[in-house]
Amino acid sequence: MFKNYIKIAWRNLIKNKAYSTINIGGLALGMAVTLIIGLWMQDELSHNSYFTSKDKIAQVFQSQTFNGETGTGPAIPRPLEKALREGYGDNFKHLIMATWTNDRYLKYKETSISRSGNYMQEAAPELFNLEIIKGEKDGLREINSIMLSESTAKTLFGSEEPIGKVVVVNSQYNLMVSSVYKDIPFNNTFNDTEFIIPWEQYLTANEWARNAEDNWGNNSYQMFVQIADNANMEQVNAKIKDVKKTLNEDSAEFNPQLVLFPMKDWHLRSDFENGKQVGGRIKYVWLFGIIGVFILLLACINFMNLSTARSEKRGKEVGIRKSIGSQRGQLIYQFLSESFLVVMFAYVLAIVLVLLSINGFNDLARKEIAFPWSFPAFWAISLLFILITALMAGSYPALYLSSFKPVDVLKGTFKVGKYAGLPRKILVVLQFTVSVAFIIGTVIVMQQINYAKNRPVGYDKQGLIQVPVMSQDFIGKFELMRSEFIGSGAVSQMSASSAPTTAVWSNYNGYTWEGKPEGFQEDFAWANVSPEFASSLNLKIMAGRDFSREFATDSNAVLINETAVKYMGLANPVGKYLKDSNEEDPNEPLKIIGVVKDMIVQSPYEPVKQAVYAYDKDDNASYYNMRLNPNRSAGENLKVIERVFKEHFPNIPFQYDFVDQEYGKKFAAEERIGTLSGIFTALAILISCLGLFGLTSFVAEQRTKEIGVRKVLGASVFNVWNMLSKDFLKLVLVSCFIAVPIAYFVMNGWLQEYPYRVILKWWIFVLAIAGAMLVTVLTVSFQAIKAARANPVKSLRTE
Repeated sequence: MFKNYIKIAWRNLIKNKAYSTINIGGLALGMAVTLIIGLWMQDELSHNSYFTSKDKIAQVFQSQTFNGETGTGPAIPRPLEKALREGYGDNFKHLIMATWTNDRYLKYKETSISRSGNYMQEAAPELFNLEIIKGEKDGLREINSIMLSESTAKTLFGSEEPIGKVVVVNSQYNLMVSSVYKDIPFNNTFNDTEFIIPWEQYLTANEWARNAEDNWGNNSYQMFVQIADNANMEQVNAKIKDVKKTLNEDSAEFNPQLVLFPMKDWHLRSDFENGKQVGGRIKYVWLFGIIGVFILLLACINFMNLSTARSEKRGKEVGIRKSIGSQRGQLIYQFLSESFLVVMFAYVLAIVLVLLSINGFNDLARKEIAFPWSFPAFWAISLLFILITALMAGSYPALYLSSFKPVDVLKGTFKVGKYAGLPRKILVVLQFTVSVAFIIGTVIVMQQINYAKNRPVGYDKQGLIQVPVMSQDFIGKFELMRSEFIGSGAVSQMSASSAPTTAVWSNYNGYTWEGKPEGFQEDFAWANVSPEFASSLNLKIMAGRDFSREFATDSNAVLINETAVKYMGLANPVGKYLKDSNEEDPNEPLKIIGVVKDMIVQSPYEPVKQAVYAYDKDDNASYYNMRLNPNRSAGENLKVIERVFKEHFPNIPFQYDFVDQEYGKKFAAEERIGTLSGIFTALAILISCLGLFGLTSFVAEQRTKEIGVRKVLGASVFNVWNMLSKDFLKLVLVSCFIAVPIAYFVMNGWLQEYPYRVILKWWIFVLAIAGAMLVTVLTVSFQAIKAARANPVKSLRTE
């Protein structure tokens, strides 16, 4: 019996090629989008799946309250390690201290490369379940050792055996390769950790870190833990919550609270607000999941509409089959088998579309998703997906067509009824409601991105590059290099700074000033800079003056930004002093000599933070900031800069970043979401238009004789076009009026997450309505005009 159902279904598909093409094409598009979104969601949800103990691993965060606002982050002080080991050691299987992931220069013989990595304690390889390819599993046991990722070892040593070889790090110390571990896969934390060096080596090389063993105020480190096998994450969290506040009375005013932030939440639920976890990327997973469901629904609606629209053509078939004994259940199975066949063809085509587009999607979404050919679970889910889609698309047509009465159909007295087209109209309205809402949402997302992009950054980022200076070789050579680079003609101005132009690396407190309110808890973004910092960035001085090498007293001077002036409540800040509130060992007061324009250093969607720029007395910068000669091409300037760089640092790779490109990365996540939303919106509109095109074709075919009579009686092409188009335009207009308030409510809620946000304008909604109407007109007009221009003689010849 099933074989016969499939035969009949196949004959119907072959007989109605245009109808079948629209149905299969629309479903294939919808299923392809749903498949890609499903693969993307699976990749997001499986983040950190490389780490087998991820449910037991956590990073120690701390929350601190400044002036009523609680901030939560991963920076912790060194004494916390001792406190947790001695007081709560039974609750942890592993506890490791670590630095931040930073670039270092690695050199072997004549090969010198820059790679990112960490200093970690000995238990790190076991905690993170690193797969050791060569060497020792406990590769951090010896202080002068280094563990390398497989790709880093291959770059450094080629075909040579790496174990036992000596690598020079930052021209500072020699380390022996103890282990090579398999590269951590892309969709995992630490995938950019290409080397690991023992924590003890870090303490040996950095006196300030070594001396911070009892300094609770220096939050410069990270801590990762694996809780004991018999322990519960929430219970351990409750135990250690107030450790810092209990052991360090000086920090009590900031109400520090420790938080065990579990690895399973690192990627998708990393946002904190006032000390509480409030979500993160998980909202995008839900967003795209909903989009995928809606797009598949649009494709299924096309199938339903076209199937029910052709009901009269299938009526006689139903009547004959019922008259010779077919039961309604058999007819339902028949129509569902047709639906299943269409969905099967569509799914095969969808897989082809996914394979053709997955590389482009990976580039766009910054992913490394591979099609899961070898996963049985994927094919099991695919079969379920096909069955559900077939039921969604075919259930209503099957129930509707199988309900026809054979006597009425065969007598020719069957009429579809006054309200028979109502379900189709509702489905068309639903299709375009979704499409118009997508249009509005995409426009608002792109507007928000452009709004932030067009926000004044406070300095001139064009023609500005930053060069990292990580090696000991750079210490004490800034003046020489500045003279060399400017003298080469490739650089018009150059400065040094302790942080990149596009990030805050240090936050300071513990300062007082004239008029500081009692109990005010200050928090400044802090950077040490050379005197040329403002001039190299074209950073405008709003009050006072810039640093000058002519004034020896400027070594104890600072510049502050406009936000800091308001934050400190100073009417005339120039000449005022920042004084160290540490009574036991106070530093010299810092004189405010100038106010600079606010620079956007952190998120362009957030308010600018109060910042202090201090004179760098120690020539211990992390970056050189170079203003390229505007009279030469960037490529020519960079060649000269690299040549000069290599003359002085032949063993160090020349690296640089254009500041405007680094600033542009701040928009990357939102731009990806906007671009993907735009693509999905276009596909949703295309799928809706395919259905509309098919319905218009059917209506034109159904009313062929009516059109012929109207033409004979003098109707113009416009009259016929208007007759066929107006009903569809009314439906789309209804869709627009439903979509507008829904889109406004959803997008207005989304915008509330951004302190700096675009104001929703009425023209966005008018533009979306006009766009939907235009697309409808273009879609309907092709068939309408074709029908209007047909020769009426042909349609009336049989009468």
